[in-house]
Parts: sequence; structure tokens; C-alpha cells
Amino acid sequence: MLHDYQLVPETIVKPNSFVGLMALYESNYLRLLRLIPELHRLDGYYRSAVAGDCDLHVEILERSRYTITLSLSYFFTENGVRIADPDMKVRVYLDGKMAESMGFCGDHRHAELRRLFRAHRHELDKRWHRNILLNKWLEFLMDRGHLILER
Repeated sequence: MLHDYQLVPETIVKPNSFVGLMALYESNYLRLLRLIPELHRLDGYYRSAVAGDCDLHVEILERSRYTITLSLSYFFTENGVRIADPDMKVRVYLDGKMAESMGFCGDHRHAELRRLFRAHRHELDKRWHRNILLNKWLEFLMDRGHLILER
């Protein structure tokens, strides 16, 4: 089995290449499985709470034979309104063992996400940007101790 630490997307191939993007998707998949080990079996809504970080909210939005679409979010309250940020939509390709960020909100309230956004906004196109951010955020979530398990 290939472990995520063996993948370093920024150094495997030239950034912004198709092959590099596929390696990034593979790395996202491996990180996501470390965060949500039973992803293939889960359905519905889950929350992970760890000391010193925001609660992570995960919702399975759509499931088919070969794909799962889910949302990963932190929630903030601003002027009495609940705001999901980054509210990232992720499509998991079960047969290809890849995970791709499909989109996220743009103004980040979490300091680490703001730093990652600034670090990658000029060097990556939109797809690279979204997936590098997903990759680094998944690493950050695992480092903080988040884990989504079946209820």
C-alpha cells in the first residue's frame, strides 16, 4: 500500500501539468481516507471536535457506485448568521482512488486557510489551487486530530 507521505505532489512532476494534477488527486484521496477511514460505508452528516480547533463538519451529499460527493466545512457565526467556511465540495472517485475539490468559498475566516490561499493564489490555476488547498487542509485536519468515524 502506498502511504501519503510517499507522495509529494509539488515535486513529483511539473506543477500545473495533467500528470501532476492526477498525483495531487491521489494524494487527496489518501489523506481523505486517513481522515475518514470508513468513507466507503458512511452516509449522512458527521462532526469531529478536537481541542484548539474548529469543529469539522462532513456531509455525504451524493453517492453512486463509483463516486461520493461530500462537503467539508467549518462553521462560523457572524452577525447571528451561520456561515460555512471553507464549505469545500469534494468528489471522491472510488474506482480511480482519487479525490478532487470541486469548489469552495473564497473569503476564509480560518488563519491557516488564509495563509494557504495567499501562498498559492498566483502560482496555480483554479484547479491546482483548489486541490492544493484541499491537500494541505486535509493534512492540517489530521495533524489537529480530527477523525470521522461511523456513528
